[in-house]
Amino acid sequence: MAAHFHCSSNPRPSQPSLLVFSGGTAFNGVVEELKKLTVRVAHVLPVSDDGGSTAEIVRVLGGPAVGDIRSRCLRLADESTSEALAVRRLLGHRLPINPQQAKSEWYKILEGEHSLWEGVSKPYRETIRAFLAYFQNEILRRPNESFCFSNGSIGNFFFAGARIFFQSLDAAIFLFSRVSDIPAESLVLPVISTNDRLTLGCELWDGTIIRGQNEISHPTNIIGPVDKGRSSVPALPSRIKRVFYMSSEGTNSLHEVFPTVNQAVLDQLSNVDCIVYAMGSLFTSLCPSLVLLGIGEIISSRSCPKVLLLNGSHDRETSGFSASSFVTAITDALNRTYGNSHNCLRNLVSE
Repeated sequence: MAAHFHCSSNPRPSQPSLLVFSGGTAFNGVVEELKKLTVRVAHVLPVSDDGGSTAEIVRVLGGPAVGDIRSRCLRLADESTSEALAVRRLLGHRLPINPQQAKSEWYKILEGEHSLWEGVSKPYRETIRAFLAYFQNEILRRPNESFCFSNGSIGNFFFAGARIFFQSLDAAIFLFSRVSDIPAESLVLPVISTNDRLTLGCELWDGTIIRGQNEISHPTNIIGPVDKGRSSVPALPSRIKRVFYMSSEGTNSLHEVFPTVNQAVLDQLSNVDCIVYAMGSLFTSLCPSLVLLGIGEIISSRSCPKVLLLNGSHDRETSGFSASSFVTAITDALNRTYGNSHNCLRNLVSE
């Protein structure tokens, strides 16, 4: 890929620009290596996750899911100084699984008495604490909802506090990027810029409708982290036909909604040197970004390299899939083949 860019007849900056469609976990391991090639990367992430720590924030405070965005921001964060490492350690910390222990540790962090604050200078400390306190205040304003801090992510709490304070997901990302000292050329873009809760649904080939990303990908009652690739969850009764967005009240495909794609994503797609479909949960991490109106139109118009990074193993969503099955699922999502006939495209796989 690097050779392709260096041989291009058009003069370019020394570093190639990429746009990566991914979720918040699987591609994280590549981020560190990718930094060695280029920091000019736009990371496009879904905001429909409804599992783990994110689920509790969405349940009590509403809004889009911030877990995948927080995860990627931390991977991009500066590590060159001891303070940068201290900030990354703090915002990457998870509370204990035990609810009482989690709540106790949360209050120690909130009050600035936890050892995680060591190495964080006063300006950074007061900035971070202010938004953690704002998050806590928002919880207290909802006395009818008991918030469970079990396995909670401090970074998620900070992010949620900033989003509610600014009433802007983009502003929260900007603040997080500055606090974490992410390179200005590295963009973390929610595929939908919204303050509303988003619900993902899927339709199986047998007609079954499943509501919620967690229910599609790895249904479990476990509070702690889940191994999506190896967790013992029941197989889907049929393969996934398509994913779509549902209204917060709807329970079937008649309640399908069509959120507007983030304009910044379309702008980046129009100009980057390469588009990457990263490894991860095919239908719940990649396709939620690809099915939005406008994405398939721009990608099919671009002649730049388009790269698919295949998964190393199957999961609940892709049992029995071949490499060509992944390609077909991605192109079907971009063409919106099985959605509303008025929104379908008919681009060739090669496009």
